[in-house]
Amino acid sequence: MIFCSANSLTIYIKSFIYLVVLIGFSVCHAGSFDDFFRAIKQDDDVTIMALLKRGFDVNTSNFDGEHGLILALREPSLKVIAVLINWPKVNVEARTAKGESPLMLAALKGLTSVCEQLIAKNADVNKPGWAPLHYAATHGHLPVMNLLLTHHAYIDAASPNGTTPLMMAAHYGTPQAVKLLLDAGADPLLKNQLGLTAIDFAHKGNRTDSAEIIAASIRALSPKGSW
Repeated sequence: MIFCSANSLTIYIKSFIYLVVLIGFSVCHAGSFDDFFRAIKQDDDVTIMALLKRGFDVNTSNFDGEHGLILALREPSLKVIAVLINWPKVNVEARTAKGESPLMLAALKGLTSVCEQLIAKNADVNKPGWAPLHYAATHGHLPVMNLLLTHHAYIDAASPNGTTPLMMAAHYGTPQAVKLLLDAGADPLLKNQLGLTAIDFAHKGNRTDSAEIIAASIRALSPKGSW
């Protein structure tokens, strides 16, 4: 009987210790979680590095399911981005709710150096659907566009509705971006699912200069005397 009581007491003590450790771990993790995402917003690379060295998972998502690297790119928090990209086992193919990749977001913001780092970590230059080149062309980020093309980005990549990077450059980008794509071999005659070509996109965006560049490219493709 005495043995049973002692055994029960031992089990109770072990259970109590386990519960204390579990509560302590949970509180610690919750604090680290908050610290991690606060540091991302504040571009606090020192705190991010300290948390990762203590074992915090680099691929942790916030309560909305957004990966830390995605959030850092949105800010953008450049020092934190560098730490996250270069941390072992980071998922450089994380996605937003809209299916955007880190490389797409970096391309949209014209962050050439970040794009180089992501590509070095094997980020998908030719992601199916909307691709990084679409995003770079949208704001006419020429260095990023050149970088992507150097790494074999498909120049006539089609979005889910058939829109190409040239179409995005024609409507939203710059004449320089349009010329870069045409000089690199983009097809100005392709149509999206609505039957619109790049020159139609330029006209819809009131981009007269871009429309003229595209028209000249089309004339160069046509036999003499046909246009």
